[in-house]
Amino acid sequence: MNLKQFLLALHLTPGVGKAKEAKVIAALNQQGNPEQGPYPWPFLTLALVLGLEPGSQLYRQIQVSYEWSLDKALAYQGDWLTYFDEYYPKRLSEIYQPPLVLFYQGDLRALDLPSLAVVGARAASPYGLAALRQLLPDVVKTGISVVSGLAKGIDVMAHQMTFHHGGVPLAVIGTGLDRAYPANHRLLQEQVGQQGLLLSEYPVGSLPLRSHFPDRNRIIAGLSSATLVIEAKHHSGSLITANLALQENRQVLAVPGPIDAHLSVGPNELIQAGALPVLTSSDIIKAVSCLT
Repeated sequence: MNLKQFLLALHLTPGVGKAKEAKVIAALNQQGNPEQGPYPWPFLTLALVLGLEPGSQLYRQIQVSYEWSLDKALAYQGDWLTYFDEYYPKRLSEIYQPPLVLFYQGDLRALDLPSLAVVGARAASPYGLAALRQLLPDVVKTGISVVSGLAKGIDVMAHQMTFHHGGVPLAVIGTGLDRAYPANHRLLQEQVGQQGLLLSEYPVGSLPLRSHFPDRNRIIAGLSSATLVIEAKHHSGSLITANLALQENRQVLAVPGPIDAHLSVGPNELIQAGALPVLTSSDIIKAVSCLT
């Protein structure tokens, strides 16, 4: 078993979440040369890194799961990327609790491109869709990849426009790569995997659990040079993504809207808090170029 398989085994071990994976990343970074084994670690070594109390119930539970996951990692047939791989994007490695493992379909060279996350309302209004049609084509034509979560509304339209204008789509989903959520986005998801890059933190077979989507949003924000918000309610997943981007010192852009429109509350509040108001494609291109 090599380092990559070992990290996959850890990722597949129930009870080892983002916080514990971050401890493993820190321990391997301190080691100097992560490729040096032996792998897999003896469970006692892993338990010390994770801060597990020997003999505790959690210690015993994770020990059993770890041994099961080692075999599962060796048998895994899909493609995956780890924190220590050459193609792991530097932008993502800099965030708080970066993903230890990402499963993928497509061309990893998409991760080298300057990127713009586009997020917004699932029930987008004609104004939001018109703004996207006006702003995105010139952005795509400059070679900036478009990142989204393949949700309804703004997300899907952003990727449809990316395809139409010959751009590179990059999607982060909250299920296994073999599932689509919502189900009627399966064709678009397959197209992203064929012509761009499809990423997930979750192994094949994973269902769209509610807890997956905030975690997915941190990856979207972390992958992107900047995040553009087009329509969002006061409390929405789009604003969660924007706030995560701000926490990681990334530029947040927002399309202003009418003060009496409930879907413009989110972007207008972001602008009031310091986000860059976007009126033209050039505003986006300049922001991404300065940060890349």
